[in-house]
Amino acid sequence: MGMKLVAGLLAASLVGACAAGNAAPESASRAPAETYSRNPYPSTYQPYPGVPTLVTNVTIFDGEGGRIDNGSVLFADGEIVELGQNVAAPEGATVIDGAGKWVTPGIIDVHSHLGNYPSPSVEAHSDGNEVTGPVHPDVWAEHGVWPQDPGFSRALANGGVTSLQILPGSADLFGGRSVTLKNVPARTMQGMKFPGAPYGLKMACGENPKRVYGNRNQMPGSRMGNVALNRATWAKAVEYDRRWDKYEEDGGDAPTRDIGMDTLRGVLDGEISVHNHCYRADEMAVVMDMAKEFGYEVSTFHHAVESYKIADILRENGVCSAMWADWWGFKMEAYDGIEENIPLVHNAGACTIVHSDDPNGIQRLNQEAAKALANGRRMGIQISDEVAWTWLSYNPAKAIGVDDRTGSLKPGKMADLVLWNGNPFSVYTRPEKVWIDGALLYDALDPTRRPVTDFELGQPGQGDTK
Repeated sequence: MGMKLVAGLLAASLVGACAAGNAAPESASRAPAETYSRNPYPSTYQPYPGVPTLVTNVTIFDGEGGRIDNGSVLFADGEIVELGQNVAAPEGATVIDGAGKWVTPGIIDVHSHLGNYPSPSVEAHSDGNEVTGPVHPDVWAEHGVWPQDPGFSRALANGGVTSLQILPGSADLFGGRSVTLKNVPARTMQGMKFPGAPYGLKMACGENPKRVYGNRNQMPGSRMGNVALNRATWAKAVEYDRRWDKYEEDGGDAPTRDIGMDTLRGVLDGEISVHNHCYRADEMAVVMDMAKEFGYEVSTFHHAVESYKIADILRENGVCSAMWADWWGFKMEAYDGIEENIPLVHNAGACTIVHSDDPNGIQRLNQEAAKALANGRRMGIQISDEVAWTWLSYNPAKAIGVDDRTGSLKPGKMADLVLWNGNPFSVYTRPEKVWIDGALLYDALDPTRRPVTDFELGQPGQGDTK
């Protein structure tokens, strides 16, 4: 049973967007070496139609640490046009008086499994981990994304989430490629795929791989085994990269294609970013040393409950930390987590991100950031609200590699923004309106602007299906 959209405009636009956006696949005659990190499954994403809109009399967090009181923001043709305190509405623009409300960039979740672990949570829908071996850079998260997951519309309506990175799970040392999506209703994954967003590689260290595979009496069964198998795999990838470089330079017979090694070659050449599940500070340090050994960079450590212990090292290496506000103690490697982790990492000048890793947490990331903000202030770290918003939009956009197009309210960037009905760091505040590429996709005041799924509407014969 497919997704049912209440709004007729959204339904009509959906068909048009998906049909008009179909792109021809890359030529089969393209040399394999030219496709190792490019995308043979192109995005067919087409923005929903929007109208020129001016939101006035609001408090604006621009996503990069700036704040405008009694401000206005104008967007048209899918982009931010202007923001400030004296912005004029062009002829024909929709004008919204937001007195007493806030405008922010849409939230970007750098760590989600929506679509790969969708609701309802049943074994038949569990597609996030290829647990048949610890090294699987060959699998791609996008090939398991179910676009009808009701978690997407809930993240939009309850959490103001406009983009999100879908990652494979953390059972494997090399979990596979990630995909970044725009949070729009679509019939296919390609219809949600963020155009031109770089791929990521999901890796994992610590307890998960050694437990999953050690329990099968196979490697890795220890943290030593984790690193040994990582290093052995990267050594093969370096040799694979060398062979292809030589072929591209000198010609001759092409090396045998390996789609898993293609991904690792993309990492070594800086086209695919590494997102590493890692809890303990000592393991993060080892991973950074390993990255230097083999010539790649780590974009972000995810979960990173001990980042506060090595925040200066993370800053010096330019590595982001994607963290929870207060999850800790649920396993031994999470035991040293502290509620001040996020503000301490921020205070050290390191890249700081609030993430979810959870279909419920993604609906209240603003509240997670608020908890971290309060915990910092309680220990004397004074971080302003507008600066803390960087944890939710600009920094995750930077970690994914889309900060040139979204994550902040700057002229020319995508008009991905949220009108909140109060201070967005209050537990009482909800999104009132959410725009993606300037199209109003959610409006709490208009029932026809609320995309819902079968799970909200009920099974056949249940509920109001008008």
